[in-house]
Amino acid sequence: MLLSPAPLRPPQVVAVARDGQRVDLDPQVRATMAPARAAVERALDDRAVVYGVTTGFGALADTVIPPDDADHLQHALIRSHAAGMGPPVEDEVVRAMMLLRARTLAAGHTGARVAVVESLVALLNAGIRVYVPEHGSLGASGDLAPMAHVGAVLIGEGWVCGNDGRPADAADALAAAGLEPLALRVKDGLALLNATEGMLAMLVLGITDLQRLADTADLACALSVEALLATDRPYAEQLQELRPHPGQRTSAENLRRWLQDSPILASHRESRHAVQDAYSLRCAPQVHGAARDLVASATAVRDIELGASVDNPVVLEDGSIESCGNFHGQPLAFALDMLAMASAELGAISERRTDRLLDRSRSHGLPPFLATRAGVESGFMLAQYTAASLVAENRRFAVPASTDSIPTSGMQEDHVSLGWSAGRKLRRSLHNLQRILAIELLVAASGVEWRDPIPPGPRTAAVIARLRAHVPPMPTDRFLAADLEQVRQLVADGELLDAAEV
Repeated sequence: MLLSPAPLRPPQVVAVARDGQRVDLDPQVRATMAPARAAVERALDDRAVVYGVTTGFGALADTVIPPDDADHLQHALIRSHAAGMGPPVEDEVVRAMMLLRARTLAAGHTGARVAVVESLVALLNAGIRVYVPEHGSLGASGDLAPMAHVGAVLIGEGWVCGNDGRPADAADALAAAGLEPLALRVKDGLALLNATEGMLAMLVLGITDLQRLADTADLACALSVEALLATDRPYAEQLQELRPHPGQRTSAENLRRWLQDSPILASHRESRHAVQDAYSLRCAPQVHGAARDLVASATAVRDIELGASVDNPVVLEDGSIESCGNFHGQPLAFALDMLAMASAELGAISERRTDRLLDRSRSHGLPPFLATRAGVESGFMLAQYTAASLVAENRRFAVPASTDSIPTSGMQEDHVSLGWSAGRKLRRSLHNLQRILAIELLVAASGVEWRDPIPPGPRTAAVIARLRAHVPPMPTDRFLAADLEQVRQLVADGELLDAAEV
């Protein structure tokens, strides 16, 4: 992809973060960055009072820095702020935030040199895995500690991920890749650090994943509807038009499409039990759709941030350098927390459908726990336990981080967003949601098969066939964890969704 001052598109970020796509620098970046860089150098020459250029940082902003120490100040900033702890953040998150920060610098309002952008791009293309510890960011002033760990590698210090996943010396990794350490100049280090791109990276990746998982939740529900001899009548378009929330309409449309021409539904359409199904079936479009609407709200935040210039201070078009609060992560923190709520509810309603499939008093003729010899064997009993434990954990992850705040830097930074924490728990929640939906899909597929000889609809039949290509039926109890993990991988890859689109 070509990195320019223009906003990045989510697929570009995902391609670089997850697929290792090469990044090339647009020639216009140099010209775009030049005016702001000239303004920073003038401020240093004139000994103007500019935060982070001729002053210290945070609560030390009143400390005057002599021009001779301007470059040392930037190196000291990187070293002191690379203070994270804990296990390494996933490489896809680190790669995404490096790309996003490079784009922000290229937009020409930070005053950094082109060499900083070139170094970030070179690090990405070399495939060097920067070791960014999980703990350290408060989401204001941006993601300081995570970006400082990136900056430390750029200057030939700090850690990369070794072959064993443990910290390894960055200088050796740069040398092996043929890269020279970056010598920072005035404003370069501060421009690297004052970033919300760590939070934005998790938002971009999280929205991408949750959009797929919302579709997967609709698909799992469709299989459960067939397995439970439920009805598709509540999903009718005329009913959705009476309450036309966009997400609700999308989920109902999915359910109608995937259940179309289902012989199982046709076999009991006039049955008395199908007058009104339980909420986890009848209200699926409303619940799934509300989650989709939160995704849409978060998407609006994402799209603004992808074109934003986040730093402090910033250089304006007239060459003035102004302090600001654009580094504060509150918009991102709210969005990330909303997505964790959406994830929690998609999982909660899915688990209720799984439980119904396994309870002989509510499953309309299915055997207890879908076991061939119930009592002697337990079937999928414990799979539902696992789903319940994951739902409980996701409810804890749905507690907002963004309403918490711990003052720092001698009370100078007296309100922080904790958006990084919101992003970290969102990623865990989405991984759990993959597992919860995998459990429903596997159990519902088995439930549909118990309705033989009445077949499912053509689309759900194709989904079951794809699933069975990887996980055979379970006529007798066996080691179940491997089956569940296999289906989770199918969910993560979107393979079952692909099968539904026959």
